[in-house]
Amino acid sequence: MTELDDGQAAEELGVLLVDDHPFFLDGMRSLVNSLDWAAVVGVAGTGDEAVAAAARLEPDIVVMDLHLPGGSGVDATRRITAHRPTTAVLVLTMFDDDDSVFEAIRAGARGYLLKGAGRSEVVRALRSVVAGEAVFGPTVARRILGYFGDLGELGRLSPLPALTAREREILDLMASGRRNADIATALYLSPKTVRNNVSSIFSKLQVADRAAAIVRAREAGLGRSHWER
Repeated sequence: MTELDDGQAAEELGVLLVDDHPFFLDGMRSLVNSLDWAAVVGVAGTGDEAVAAAARLEPDIVVMDLHLPGGSGVDATRRITAHRPTTAVLVLTMFDDDDSVFEAIRAGARGYLLKGAGRSEVVRALRSVVAGEAVFGPTVARRILGYFGDLGELGRLSPLPALTAREREILDLMASGRRNADIATALYLSPKTVRNNVSSIFSKLQVADRAAAIVRAREAGLGRSHWER
């Protein structure tokens, strides 16, 4: 039984746990099942399994790790929230870098905690995200506030805000006519990393190919110093 408002009872919440570490899953299962208002309805160890389980089980909350085999937790979050927006995704991960945090938020996660969070913090986050609130652990919250504080007006006006800083950097070079191999060399990245970022750019911009992505980039002012010469 859950009490979302004082004195107001609701049905028990179903929680889907997504992580590929059995030890962590066991701990989270014990925590959730110790609550009188929530219960674990399923577990998944990969991104694809998480999406399938969410569609089948229709959980109220998905507790999502980001580093998963067979597809990232960010991609799984995006697919789950797209098909079932009433499901609240709470990210619980070890990654607190800017790209991971903002990618998860853009994908539809309502909360983001680090795996070092205490029991009471996790329980509060579960309650909050299912009530429609956004929840961030202290470290993550400082990153978010620092990010927007540093950006100021520039942050609000940055081109193609759906992209990460790395993806904008790669798209800028694409718009200047660089090929993937040249981009990898210029940014000291592996060719595979560049290919993965390019695929992500296509998906976020909803374009089918490189030419269409370059058009969008140039419309946003990227690559300008090169192609206006």
